[in-house]
Amino acid sequence: MPAERSGDLTQLQREYSGSEILLRCLIEEGVEVIFGYPGGAVLPIYDSLYHGAVKHLLARHEQGAIHAAEGYARATGNPGVVIATSGPGATNLVTGIANAQMDSIPLVCITGNVNQNLIGTDAFQEADITGITMPITKHSYLVTDVRDLPRVVKEAFYIASTGRPGPVLIDIPKDVSNAKTDYHYPEQVHIRGYQPKTDPHPLQITRLHQALAEAKKPLILAGGGVVSSGAEKELITFAEKAQVPVTTTLMGLAGFPGKHPLWLGMPGMHGTYAANHALLECDLLIGIGARFDDRVTMGRLDKFATGAKIVHIDIDPAEIGKNVDTYIPIVGDVKKSLSASLDGLPRSRSQAWVKQVQSWCREKPNTYRDSDQVLKPQWVIRHLYESTGGDAIVTTDVGQHQMWVAQYFPFAKPRSFITSGGLGAMGFGFPAAIGAQLAHPGTTVISVTGDGGFQMTSQELAVIALSNIPVKVAVLNNRCLGMVRQWQEIFYKKRYSEVDLADSPDFVRLAEAYHVKAWRAENKEEAVRVWKEALSHPGPAVVDFRIDSEENVYPMVAPGKGLDEMIMGEEES
Repeated sequence: MPAERSGDLTQLQREYSGSEILLRCLIEEGVEVIFGYPGGAVLPIYDSLYHGAVKHLLARHEQGAIHAAEGYARATGNPGVVIATSGPGATNLVTGIANAQMDSIPLVCITGNVNQNLIGTDAFQEADITGITMPITKHSYLVTDVRDLPRVVKEAFYIASTGRPGPVLIDIPKDVSNAKTDYHYPEQVHIRGYQPKTDPHPLQITRLHQALAEAKKPLILAGGGVVSSGAEKELITFAEKAQVPVTTTLMGLAGFPGKHPLWLGMPGMHGTYAANHALLECDLLIGIGARFDDRVTMGRLDKFATGAKIVHIDIDPAEIGKNVDTYIPIVGDVKKSLSASLDGLPRSRSQAWVKQVQSWCREKPNTYRDSDQVLKPQWVIRHLYESTGGDAIVTTDVGQHQMWVAQYFPFAKPRSFITSGGLGAMGFGFPAAIGAQLAHPGTTVISVTGDGGFQMTSQELAVIALSNIPVKVAVLNNRCLGMVRQWQEIFYKKRYSEVDLADSPDFVRLAEAYHVKAWRAENKEEAVRVWKEALSHPGPAVVDFRIDSEENVYPMVAPGKGLDEMIMGEEES
């Protein structure tokens, strides 16, 4: 390896320790930043990092580290890298690993372990992390020979980022980190049994064209696979050329412009009237990089696209036919599949259909009852959009605020919406914003969070303060676990059990204790003023928006109900 890329790790030695080899491998992979937290089993690795060849961000909790790595990966499309020590350090990564697996996010998770002669003896801070995480990783490695380390790292990055992306774990015992050997980084990867299929079958593309030419009510359901494959432009071209309306799942938001005339909004439990009714009435449903999960279908397949032929385009053949019967399966990379379909793509007979769904958008948009007495969360989200012109990366936690962002912030740019979709992990949003901000230092990054989720990882305020990372945190503070409270109101006759967060800390004082500028707003006038100050502040900022504590997310489809049974607003609840 060229000497200039190895920093102060001089190349006079003929042999390198496992920790030095690991660092060189990460440099070869183009890793710009590592998120982590040190401990005994990874001290050799951190000793190698001491020379500063790769930037390291010290989180204040391993959960914060892996969510930040996820934010970086989601904002760039490149694998995020996280390091944790053995035992509790490794197990603190589990939520983030499961989160990345559910949302198909590329991560390389490096954990330390005790010396190999101690494995299986219940040694201090020993945990079988490869066994623990086996169901929630795309692949995992326990490195037992230092000579295997370059190959393992090369394979890990390849597996994480190809096919359907996902997290890969590399567990390195301490004696392997200390062992020495020659260094050679492999140029290519060949893994027997792992050959992801990326090119669609031409015959299936022809069948798609035929189905589209016959359809009168076609609809596209676009998911996170559009974003993962970078297929936003191809999707726009496909929709416009064939004149097919588009609905995007939660993970698909920002994969299609939120103000495009063919966009119907998000479908499912908190989807728009237009999107859900289009799913009910379409005669051809083209699923693109979407899983047809229960938050879209509500698990009621007897009431989901019952009159439609279903086309499913996905890189993962295991997803096709898993949840819905598929008429035309197309296995392949979304970008390549859409590109292949553009050649000879017919225009559908959808003129009347497009007018129909657009009339639904106009007549039944998402609405809320505004107020000058209390601060409405929907108004806050609209103001965040208007104040930035939509030119921002927005991360969220999970719950009501997440749905309000999905409903009232029309995303226009790819990878500008970062959220925990499949797992629904509270505590994700704030550290994810840190990773996104490091990935795009010149971009406004807003972490929209709730008062519950913010408290789960608020210790990372120390990180943004120390490194002057200019994340803007918007806390939608309703003094309760909002979505749980909403369900208890609607489905449990207002028996509010353990959802009161009125004794939460003063978030302004909490932020100031970490030396982060902070403001509070309780009405529109204050909200406009303090948010403007927060945006103009050159460093990190926190704004505590004290919103209406009884506001609910509508529209809503109750669990067990079909998409034709939407609750449109408070007057219907």
